[in-house]
Amino acid sequence: MKEAILYKKLKNDQVQCNTCNHRCVIKDGDHGVCGVRKNEKGKLICLVYGRTPAINIDPVEKKPLFHFLPGSSVLSFGTFGCNFSCSFCQNWTLSQPPKEKFFWHDIDLGKNALPAKIVSEAIKQECQSIAYTYNEPTVFLEYAYETMKIARDAGIKNIWVSNGYMSYETLEFILPYLDAINIDLKSFSENFYNKFCGAKLVPVLENIKKIKKAGVWVELTTLLIPNENDSEKEIKDIANFIYSEVGKETPWHISRFYPAYKMLEVKPTESKTIEKAIKIGKEIGLKYVYVGNLPGSAFENTPCPHCQKVVIERLGYIVRRLDRDGICPYCKTKIDLILK
Repeated sequence: MKEAILYKKLKNDQVQCNTCNHRCVIKDGDHGVCGVRKNEKGKLICLVYGRTPAINIDPVEKKPLFHFLPGSSVLSFGTFGCNFSCSFCQNWTLSQPPKEKFFWHDIDLGKNALPAKIVSEAIKQECQSIAYTYNEPTVFLEYAYETMKIARDAGIKNIWVSNGYMSYETLEFILPYLDAINIDLKSFSENFYNKFCGAKLVPVLENIKKIKKAGVWVELTTLLIPNENDSEKEIKDIANFIYSEVGKETPWHISRFYPAYKMLEVKPTESKTIEKAIKIGKEIGLKYVYVGNLPGSAFENTPCPHCQKVVIERLGYIVRRLDRDGICPYCKTKIDLILK
C-alpha cells in the first residue's frame, strides 16, 4: 500500500481522487470507482502498490503494438482494478473483482514485486520494454510511475496499454517517461461509453491528442461488437478522427469481439465486418489498419504505404521483417517504425 500522489483533502475526512477523469469524491472507509484506491481517515491509499497477480514475458505485438520495436520481447505486468466497468471486458477477473464487497476479505494480491524488482526482471529476461497492462495502469499510477523512472534510467522503454481516461495531472507525471501507448478507442458514441463502460468519450479523445502531441508513439484499438459500435457511420467517424486529429501514420487495430464477461449472449463479430472496417479506414487515408483476434489473416501484415508490398509478415505473434532498418526493400519508402 502507498499514499496516492494525486488527491485533495476535503471536509469531514473526505478526499477527491484526481488520478482519472472520474475525480471520485470518497468518504472515509470507501473506495473510488476503480475499487483499489481507498480513503483511510482522510488519506487516499493505493491498495495494490508493489503487488502483481500477473507478470509475463510477451511479444510486443500482443499489446498490440505493431510499429514499436517490432519482434521484441516486453515484460508485462498489472494489478487488480479498473476505472471502467466494461460489460465486454476480456480481463474482467483482474479489472472488476475489487469493486465487489467480498474481494478485500483475505484476497491474495499477487507476488511482491517492487518497482526495482520489475525492472531487474526485465533486464534479466533481456526485454527492451516494460508494459503496464492487463488492467488499467492509471489505477496503479504510483506503482507504474516509480517503475517507469527506474526503467528509463536503465535504458528500458515504457509502454502503457490503457483506456485513455487518465486525468491531465496523471499525464503530466507519466509523459516524461512514456515511450509508447496503445489506447482502446472503444467507440465514437457518448452513449456507448455511458452504457457499457461507465465513462465518457470526450476525455479519451482529448487524451489521445495530447499524448500524440507530446511525441509518444500511439497505436489505437477498437473492438467491434455486433450491433453496438460496428455501424459504417461510426467506423468512418473513428477513422476520420484518427486521420485528422492523430495522424494518418497512427496504426489502428480493429479487433474481433468474442463473448466475454457480461456479454456472453452476443455472437462473435463476423470477419466480413472487420474486413469492411479495414477497407473504410484505408479509403479514408490511414496508412496502417490491422485486424485483431483473427489469426492468420493477411491484414496482420504491414504493407508499404507506397507500393503496398508486404514489409512485415505476421502469423499470430510470429514476426518476419522484410524491411531494411525501416525502409521498404522494394521502393525505398520509409515505414513508420520505432526501432530503438
